[in-house]
Order: sequence, then C-alpha cells, then structure tokens
Amino acid sequence: MPDSEYPDDDELIEDVIRHSHGSRHRVREGIGVDDNGNVVQRNTIGLFLRDLLVIAALALIISMVVKTFLLRPFYIPSASMHDTLIEEDRVLVNLLIPAPFDLNRGDVVVFEDPGGWMPVVQPPEKEPFVAFRDGALETFGLKPEESTNHLIKRVIGLPGDHIVCCNAYGQLVINDVPIQEPYVVFGDNTAASGIEFDVTVPEDAFWAMGDNRYNSQDSRAHQDLPTGGFVPYENIVGRAFMINWPMERIEFLGNYPEVFADVPSREPEE
Repeated sequence: MPDSEYPDDDELIEDVIRHSHGSRHRVREGIGVDDNGNVVQRNTIGLFLRDLLVIAALALIISMVVKTFLLRPFYIPSASMHDTLIEEDRVLVNLLIPAPFDLNRGDVVVFEDPGGWMPVVQPPEKEPFVAFRDGALETFGLKPEESTNHLIKRVIGLPGDHIVCCNAYGQLVINDVPIQEPYVVFGDNTAASGIEFDVTVPEDAFWAMGDNRYNSQDSRAHQDLPTGGFVPYENIVGRAFMINWPMERIEFLGNYPEVFADVPSREPEE
C-alpha cells in the first residue's frame, strides 16, 4: 500500500495534540444510553422527582437525628418565666447539657416533671389525620411537642450549693454570697421570693426557680415532695438557648454569668 495513504508521524502527533487540547464533548442532560448501546431520550421529569424525593428523605433523616441527639423545639404554655419567656414562645433546647457539657447557674432548662409538680392532664382527642400529622411533624422535629410533662425554669443552685432566702435586702444568698437578679419579675414586691427557704442542693440535682417569682410553681413549692423540691439531673432534657418563634421575639437566651461570678462552688454533702 502506498505511503501516501498513511499520515506521517508529525501529522499523527498534531492530530493527538489537537484532540487533547480542543473543545470537549459536553454531556447533554436528558440523553442516555440503553442496554443495547442506543442513544435514547431520558425521562427528565422522572429524574427530577427522584432526586427531589432523595433530597427530602435525607432532610427528614438529618432532622430526626438532630432532634434526637442535638436540638429539640418546645413551646412555652405558662407565665412562670416572664419576662424572659412569654406564652406561646417557641424555644430551641440544646440536648448536650448536662452531658457532655456542664450545667451552669443561670441556665434556662427544660426538664421532665420529677413527680407531683404538675397535675395529670389528659391530652385532648384529635381527629386521626390531625393526630398522624402532628405525630409525624413532632417525630422529625418540625413541630414542638405538645407535652404536659415538661417544665422550663432557671437553674439557681447546683449540687453542694447552700441557698437562703432572703437576706435583709430581699436577695437570694448562695454560699454566703448575695446575688442581684436582673431577670426577675417582682411585681409589687421587693424580695426575690415570697417564700422563705434554706436548702442545700444534693448531689446530681439542682434548685429551679421561675423568673416570674410570684407566679411560678417551682422548687420552692415542692419541698414537701420526696425529691425535696430538687430536680434530678436525669430529668433534664437540655438547656433552652434561643427563642426561635415568633419572629419579633427571636433572640438568644443568656445565663447571666455576671450574676453568679462571685459565688464559690461547694462539694455536695455525702
């Protein structure tokens, strides 16, 4: 065969360079290859719906994991935490407190009823569809739980703390240090509590009080119960760190470290 039918080496090299540096073939969306190697039109609507379902499923799984291990929404049904929290506020609760992160004085926490704090209330009956819808939304953390067994209060005393109310100025005294509480609603009163008490917090428990001191059924009101008014750590759901609804009230919740800065820690009694 004549040499002219074959390109010489230089031409081959130029051809390779041209193809390697030339424009690339672009993948066309909606085009596929069937089992026989034929180019066919793909169902783009079906692919879009499939991708949408996958994304939605992943979002729900992530939401469930977050709700189970990291954050849970709750709503505020009562006035016991005015003015920090008001009725119908929604709060986000950090589930990583008290473990692995520590509980601190001043934290606003959600906890389960230690027993006898709340009256037994039967939840209202719902239509089957409404019950299913609400249950699904609550499972995935998209709706605050309609719980009748949870409370929200501020942590005043930690294990070992000796708390007395009140001194001559109407202040709480923790471990012999009086504190000034800017978050408290006094109404027409001047003392930090209308109920006098002298308690020492046992191990693995805390002393809880509402910010609306004269309208809060908290540790003070339950000293006659087996727990002595103290809340066991095992009942803590987590720390409320943010109001996330309604829009005009969105803000982070502080724990006022300056209020307790001078209060020394004490070891709980054996």
